[in-house]
Formats: sequence, C-alpha cells, structure tokens
Amino acid sequence: MKKYILSSLAVLSAATMFTACNDMLDTDPRVTAMTAATFPGKPADVEALNAATYSIMNTLGGGDQSGILNNPFYWWSLMSDDCYGSGGLQDNVAKSLHHFTTASANQYEQDFILLYGGISRANNQIETIDNVEWTEAQKTQRNQLLGEAYFMRGLYFMWLSQLYGDVPLITSTVITEEMKEQVSAEEFIYPQIISDFVSAKSLMKAERANGSGHADKYAAEAFIARAWMFWAGFYKKVGELANGDATINLVEQEGCPGGTLSKAQVVEGLKDIVSNGGYKLCEDFRSLWQYSNSLLWDEAHDPNVKKQYEFIKDMKRENCFDQPGMGNGNTEEIFQIQFMNASKWAIGGTYNNPRMYSNYLSCFWGLRNGATNDNGKRDKTYPFNQGWGQGTPSCNLWEDWTAAETKGGYSDIRKLGTLIDLDNELDAYTYEKDDNEESGYAVKKYADVNLWACAADNDSWWSKCEGYTSSSLDNKQQGDHFEDYYLMRYADVLLMLTELTGDAQYMNQVQARAGVPQTGYSLENVQNERRWEFALEGLRFNDMRRWSGINSGENSYAAKALQAQNGKQIVCLGKKDAKRSMAHMTCSWQKRYADTNGFLPKPQAQITLMSGKMQQNPGWDENAAPSEYTYKVIY
Repeated sequence: MKKYILSSLAVLSAATMFTACNDMLDTDPRVTAMTAATFPGKPADVEALNAATYSIMNTLGGGDQSGILNNPFYWWSLMSDDCYGSGGLQDNVAKSLHHFTTASANQYEQDFILLYGGISRANNQIETIDNVEWTEAQKTQRNQLLGEAYFMRGLYFMWLSQLYGDVPLITSTVITEEMKEQVSAEEFIYPQIISDFVSAKSLMKAERANGSGHADKYAAEAFIARAWMFWAGFYKKVGELANGDATINLVEQEGCPGGTLSKAQVVEGLKDIVSNGGYKLCEDFRSLWQYSNSLLWDEAHDPNVKKQYEFIKDMKRENCFDQPGMGNGNTEEIFQIQFMNASKWAIGGTYNNPRMYSNYLSCFWGLRNGATNDNGKRDKTYPFNQGWGQGTPSCNLWEDWTAAETKGGYSDIRKLGTLIDLDNELDAYTYEKDDNEESGYAVKKYADVNLWACAADNDSWWSKCEGYTSSSLDNKQQGDHFEDYYLMRYADVLLMLTELTGDAQYMNQVQARAGVPQTGYSLENVQNERRWEFALEGLRFNDMRRWSGINSGENSYAAKALQAQNGKQIVCLGKKDAKRSMAHMTCSWQKRYADTNGFLPKPQAQITLMSGKMQQNPGWDENAAPSEYTYKVIY
C-alpha cells in the first residue's frame, strides 16, 4: 500500500520558528533570535520561511479555537444552503454562522488574525529573499520560492476579503499609517490579489507540483480564474460570464508588469492547464474520498466479514483511494492542504495549535455522539466514525438533488458519494437528546471510516496504513485524519471554462464521470453542476454570491436559495415530527443575506485597535438591529 502519512511541506517544523502576536498589525516574523541582517542567509533559510508561510493553511484546516474549526471553507459551507449549523445545544458558533448572527463581538476573530499572519509571513519572504546571494544556477529556485510567496499572499488576501470585505491592504512588513486604512476590496484588494497570482504564474516553474503541497504555475492560473470570476460577478455584477466581461487593473511588481487582465486572458490560463498541466479526472468520483480505501474495499468483498460496505463494492480496486493516482495526490488535485501524523489533543496557540496536523473537518463532520455512545460503533454505523456532528447537510441539498435526478431520469453517483442517508444507509444511527438542526443526512466526503480489522470502535482506517505510528493523541477518533483538503480540483478548471466560454465540452467531461446526461451550456446547468460536483467543499456560498452581485437585495439568487431552507422538517432534541421545522432564529436568511452581502462582522477588538481606520460591515454595525444579528437560542 502506498505510504500516505507523510511530513508535508506545509507542516515542516520550520513553521514554528516564527511567532506573531494576537493583533493583525503586530506580526513581524523577523523579530526572533534570527535578525533580518542574518536571516535568510542561504537557500535553505528561504525554504524555512516558505514552510512558515504555508503552515498557516494547516492551522486553518486543522486548528480549533472557540469551539469551531478555523477552515474558511467549512465556514462557507455552514453559511450556504447546503448545510445547517446543527450540533449540540452548546454549539452556538456553528449555528451563528448558519444564521448570520453572532454570540460575541470577536467570535470570528481567529481567521482574521491567522490570515493577516500568513500575509505577514509572505511579505517577509518577498522582502528578504534577496538577502541570499543567489548564484545563476539557483535563480530558478529563487524564482519558484518568490512565486510561491506571491501566490500565498494572494490566496490569504482572497480568503480574508471574501470573509470580511473591505480591510487594510498590508503589503509590507513595515506598516505605515496609510496602510492601516481600510480600502475597497473591489478597487484595491482584488487588483493586488490577481497581481500576486499573475506574479506567481510568471515566476514559478511550468511543472506540476505533483501532490507535494507546493503551489505551481497551474495552481496560479486556476486561482487567477477563481479570483477574477468572484470580482467580476460579485463586484462588477456581470451576471452571466459567458456573455459578459470586465477588465481589472493590475499592480506592477516582480513577475507582473502591470496593465490589465480580461476574461480572454483568464480563459487562456485555464486552457493552458487543460493542454499542458497533465491533469485528468479520476475515473471514479468515489476515488477522491477516503471511504473508498482498498482496506474497506477488501472487507466489502470478504464473505467472512460481518457486514460489507455495499456502496464501493462495484468499484475497481485500482480506483480505490489509496491506490496510485487516487486519493491524496490524485490526478485531478491541483492545490490542497496536507496533514501528517503529529496531532495532539491540547487546544491552544494561535499559530501552532497542536491539532493543525490533522484534518479536523473529519471530526467536525463525523456522526454526532452523545449519551448513548452508539454512533461510531461498528455494529451500528459501520463504516463511519463518530465526531461532533456540526454542519450537517441540509434537507435542501438532498431534495434538490433528488428532484434533478427524477426530472432527468438518472441516478447521480455523486449524491450518495457525498451524503450519508442516516435512516436508510446505516443500521442504527442514534439521534441524541440534545441534537438540533439535524436533517437526517451526514457528510460522506471527508468522513472518517473504521474497519472491522481495526483494533477498536472509532479507530480510523489510517491506523492500518503503511507508515502509521500511534500519535500522542489519546483519542484517535479526534486526531487520525490525514485526507488532503482540496482547494482546487481539475473538475473546477473544466467547469470554470464552460461558465466563461459557454462551451459545454468541458462541463460534459465532469457530467460523464458522474454518469449523468451530458447537457448543453446554460448558466443554470453550470450552476447545478457546480453545486453537485463541489457539494460541501466550501465553494457553493461564494458561487451564490457572485451569481447574485453585491447589494442585490432579498430577491437575489443567494438570498432566495438560503430562504428556501425555511420550513424544512428537521430533527431537534432527538425528535423528528411535523412540529419541528427549520426557522431562522431572528428574522430570515433572506434579510440577513441582503443586509450583510454574505460578509462576516469584523472583530471588534481589531476595529478598536485601528482607532477609526477600519469600520464595521453593514448588517453588523450601528445601522443594523441588534435583535437581528445577535444569536438567539430557539431550541
């Protein structure tokens, strides 16, 4: 079996060399025992800086602060119409996100701090790279490392601005008073984001990173498209990109000569990925997810095993998650967060949270377990493990998907490849007495699985992989999660190409892989394909926003889709009956989305720190009704 439990670039020990304080502007990674005069002094030092810049992704993907996973894509899943907040009665952060409310003034501060910390590390890497006396033979290495720094700065700024809107544009480790001013994301931040990606594209090698955890030229081209499409759709309100265009001004810097970037150049970059990147869709959609691992497949074909997992029985064994070209490092993985077997239970540390080495999404999305302690037992919920049950899939996702199948007369492998039908797929799932906002479905993507061959209930299948050693985490169910978190897949490149060009051939490849009828181009067809293909991968919410446009009100695509959750039957306090239905806790999803444009509140502590240079977002400020944005217990 291929060795999957690796020490990836993103979590190298060098990441712990640098510290940062808990306010976004007091974050200078050079203030250490190593000074700017002596560090970096050799290429290996820049590699260490690079690892520190990447490591922020691990804290986002695996860190847990204030009872919520820091992964912004998890946040966006909770904010979309594809998830409920759910969890237990005490899990107010997840429900706050889903209802566009807040239980405290600084509830969403952690990602604000982490993303500016990542930006600071990237700035430092950019500024100090030529402290090293690079030889001519080392120029390719130098340019690659600089390109990766630009790429990561663009990535962190994109996530920051999509979460919090207009924020200060910090592009130097020396922060001027002017730089502390909040600026327009549309006019200043997105031009910088896309310029950073353009610099990265120009500087990095035209070679695939091949699952190493590094960015490469093709990742930069893909994220140029993602950033431009959000800017053009959300800010410039280009409703149907196949029939519209917008030109963005670029910032002159190394690797980016300035000028402008248009849709035609975005499309050219995506076509370069298709023609020269060497990526291809996995033959079987299920190959992307760890429930298709070969150990579970073997049990599914073993007549002596108590119960087989029928859903993967018809797969080819060579397509299983842990086979060459599948799973982690698969043929369609363009950029991802990687993890390693070094997680610890302790919570703490903004930048070195010991849970950062584990893909904590698998724990948050696991089957919620309470007093009965049944969920996760192999004779009850095999092969799926227990977890915290926050962010369960919505009834809307299942029902809309089923309606599409019924209308088209087909069965989409992605539906059951994405969702667990708790009442019909598992032997004895238990709804706990303090459950709320349960839909009757759970997440299959990223779901941790057990094996009959494992030593105990809730042991992960990873414990049977080559290279596994028992970590110091006492509870393996909450730490043994090593599935890559996908940030960009080749399927996204294909669907972006169809949306931008109106050429259905790219979308048809994604449809063919799913075994669904191939359709011609329409915006609605693209919208549906993106929803089904990337369900619960965190893309849906920002897709809805860009299809709506800023300040689009309660009749926008996003507002109406969110409001469609209202009235759906749910499980609350362990019961499922006609009296229990989904309802917004303060007013309506339609109004909360229209009031906020989908932005979270900026942390009050950071606004105070800025002394009037940064303002609170609409929908969360003095013009908004506190009764509408303040968390309310309704169960």
